[in-house]
Amino acid sequence: MIEHASGRTVEVLRAHAEKVEQDERPAAEGLAALREDGVFALRTPRDHGGTWADAETIARRLAELGRACPATAWVAGTCVTAKNLAARAFAGAQDPEFFADPDALFCGSGVPGGRGEEVPDGVRVTGRWPNVSGCEDATWAVLAVLAGDTFSFALVPTADLVVDRTWRMAGMRGTGSHTLVAEDVLVPAERIVAATPFTLNDRMLFAMTVLGPVVGAAQGALDAVNAMFASDRKPFMTAYSRMGESPGARHWLAEATHLVNRAVTTMLAVAREASTAELSAEDGPRLHRAVADAGADCRAAVERMLDLHGSGGFATANVLQRFWRDVAVGSRHPHLNPYLAVENLGTALAGVIEPAGRG
Repeated sequence: MIEHASGRTVEVLRAHAEKVEQDERPAAEGLAALREDGVFALRTPRDHGGTWADAETIARRLAELGRACPATAWVAGTCVTAKNLAARAFAGAQDPEFFADPDALFCGSGVPGGRGEEVPDGVRVTGRWPNVSGCEDATWAVLAVLAGDTFSFALVPTADLVVDRTWRMAGMRGTGSHTLVAEDVLVPAERIVAATPFTLNDRMLFAMTVLGPVVGAAQGALDAVNAMFASDRKPFMTAYSRMGESPGARHWLAEATHLVNRAVTTMLAVAREASTAELSAEDGPRLHRAVADAGADCRAAVERMLDLHGSGGFATANVLQRFWRDVAVGSRHPHLNPYLAVENLGTALAGVIEPAGRG
């Protein structure tokens, strides 16, 4: 199993990161590099030519990729989640066509944006699924559907769907997280199945697909700040000849570095636990709080980095502002929601019985 992205892959992603944001979708060169490097096969079952990598391996890989291009890393993470859903939901399928190419890019949505009507050949699906990362480049989509009254997952070729380009965001623009639209699409019976609850291990894996790119983005921002400290730049309106001469600047650099390192440590600790232990419901509030804190650490770190750069850090030509926007948006994904993480942990610690029907 390959545990680290190749240097070539990282350089390809870094070279095209600005173009990815401008085009609002991953670059073809970056997708080709990820495919060649086995990234899209990380959660393809081994029986179908993939590696079925564990949560720790996936977190490390996505962080490495996110250090170069957070948006492309995010799309790779979405592929991990979608393939995990497909593998779990269709575990009994014999030689499923959707895994014929282990390196195919998957996308998906767990929001039941469509309804299905049973017909003799399967289910006819109509609906809209917003925020589907990588949908313009994926081959397959795993989509939540209400088939009658049953929450189900359907596997649909993206060629059968329409992309409505609705993704207009300040950050993570390059993920191309547009809306997928189905209009009376026939899904064969063997490609739609009733959903079952996710295990906590799977939910933590899903969290890693979000946190990994965010942590990588914070590391990429820190790379830019370290390069600034190594340059001849100095704090404006001071007598210092270099940034490193300022005790305050050194302090802020130490703070930012500590926060990024703490986010990495937290991410890997949770990923390792999800990879090696059978988690129980009692572990959920603690782990969700941990990953939310890691996302918050990334945000706080990048704020300190921008303090060091001053207003120049917000210039559109400065890579730091792109990392800042990607961290700001990515770290606010529901998997990293800080106030609900605190709420749920407090509820668990206080032994409060939740109201009926609350998830």
